[in-house]
Amino acid sequence: MKFHRLRRFYHLNKVFLEHGLDELIPWQHLPFAAKLGRYSLFWLFNRHKEKSQATRLRLCLEQLGPVYVKFGQMLSTRRDLLSEDIADELAKLQDNVPAFSNDKARQLISNNLQRPIEEVFSEFEPTPLASASIAQVHTATLKENNEKIVIKVIRPNIKKVILSDTALMATFAKILAKVIPELGHRLRPVEVVEEYKRTILNELDMKVESANTEVLRNNFIDSDALYVPRIYPQYCYPNMLVMERIYGIPVGDIEALKAQGTNLQLLAERGVEVFFTQVFRDSFFHADMHPGNVFVSRETPENPKYIGIDCGIIGTLNKDDQRYLAENFIAFFNEDYRKVATLHVDSGWVPQDTNVEEFELAIRRVLEPIFAKPLAEISFGHVLVSLFDTARQFNMQVQPQLVLLQKTLLYIEGLGRQLYPELDLWKTAKPFLERWLKEQMGAKALYQGIKNNAPFWAEKMPELPNLIYDNLKQSRRNQLQQHQNQQQLIANQHKQQKSQFWLIIGATLLICATLIYQAIGVSWPPLIMGSTGIIAWLIAWKSKSE
Repeated sequence: MKFHRLRRFYHLNKVFLEHGLDELIPWQHLPFAAKLGRYSLFWLFNRHKEKSQATRLRLCLEQLGPVYVKFGQMLSTRRDLLSEDIADELAKLQDNVPAFSNDKARQLISNNLQRPIEEVFSEFEPTPLASASIAQVHTATLKENNEKIVIKVIRPNIKKVILSDTALMATFAKILAKVIPELGHRLRPVEVVEEYKRTILNELDMKVESANTEVLRNNFIDSDALYVPRIYPQYCYPNMLVMERIYGIPVGDIEALKAQGTNLQLLAERGVEVFFTQVFRDSFFHADMHPGNVFVSRETPENPKYIGIDCGIIGTLNKDDQRYLAENFIAFFNEDYRKVATLHVDSGWVPQDTNVEEFELAIRRVLEPIFAKPLAEISFGHVLVSLFDTARQFNMQVQPQLVLLQKTLLYIEGLGRQLYPELDLWKTAKPFLERWLKEQMGAKALYQGIKNNAPFWAEKMPELPNLIYDNLKQSRRNQLQQHQNQQQLIANQHKQQKSQFWLIIGATLLICATLIYQAIGVSWPPLIMGSTGIIAWLIAWKSKSE
């Protein structure tokens, strides 16, 4: 281990122990070497004894820096893995990261453009508009059209920091999984760290975010519910993104929204509409819709519109997952637990040999107490978390696309209820899902399928006679080949039977020759019988090899 990594390893342990997080691992599960190491670091003691474990964990991640803050933010969405108090506390993590210098930002932008920034931007604000763990944002004005834009630039050397810190995280995760196997099986720390590493490294590529933003913008280009800012792809690079500047109100600023007379009920309901439209109509959903990435347009507050930014993390579902998920949601609404259980088996989310009756009973035990409340008070996201947690007891494999969807649903539901506490997510979502399922399975879906495939069929129609002839010819060849194979099989069976006949004759003659020889000694009868037996074996060998 290099010296700088060793120093970082010591710093991590120091912060970890000073927040008393060693108490999270039961002492009896620690190996002797770990206990000895803990005793040897006697000067590092818990400095936050009066605080809860969840609070200490949050404070620890904040002190460790931006990579760990982002890791905590991701963990806060995995309520299927964490206790509720820890998940709630980690959700409070914020990116309070000092900005890097204006000179570095200008140099990075200029290197990408391969010219001074004054040639492209008539104005450039040196003070960042925002500074987060991965990137920071500067405002500017495009010289070519006088458009107000924002420039998002990746922090210098951040990839090296991420790789170094995630390598140490992986080391801790492997130790935890080995020291406490049952905890490792439930929390799967190695897989969680690997998932986080993939996610955060994907966020480093601004070209990916640029492409995602353009797709999402095109999907909602004429929508009254969601606006996605315009991207300037000619100025986008792997470490830099340029897009239209927006002037919305942060969705979490309820007072400002009320002050401009925003229709909060409609806004909350439109959040649900936007989510389900992305998931079921487009199968392309913004999977990082926390309050920092969502704004509300200042225009037409009586007919409010969301503004979505930061499309680095996108989720997709295939057609089967879409249908099974929609049917699961409808089964929730109808409290049809048997249907939920069979859908999980049919979709392959749990093994095919799962006992449906036992699975249904487990789902019923978890969900019935939840459904005892009025629908408006039930958290849709937490129902999904509870269901996946139950399914994992029946060997449900983690579905990455469903984890992203669950996380996004928790965000949307939280935002909706913050805007309008009386929001009935179920009432808003059920008609949408029923309409979507009808479109997928009814006469309209059949018509749409024929309409979509008609050009392909028309293109292939002239080839149809040749294809039919070729298939018939191939079928005839296959029949002849099959007949030949059968004849060959029968011939081989005859050879085998003939060979076995002569082997039995030969063996019988040799046995008789041996018995006669033992009874009367050397004479003509045993010699003749033995010779004949050997000849019979030679005939058997010859008939088998023909």
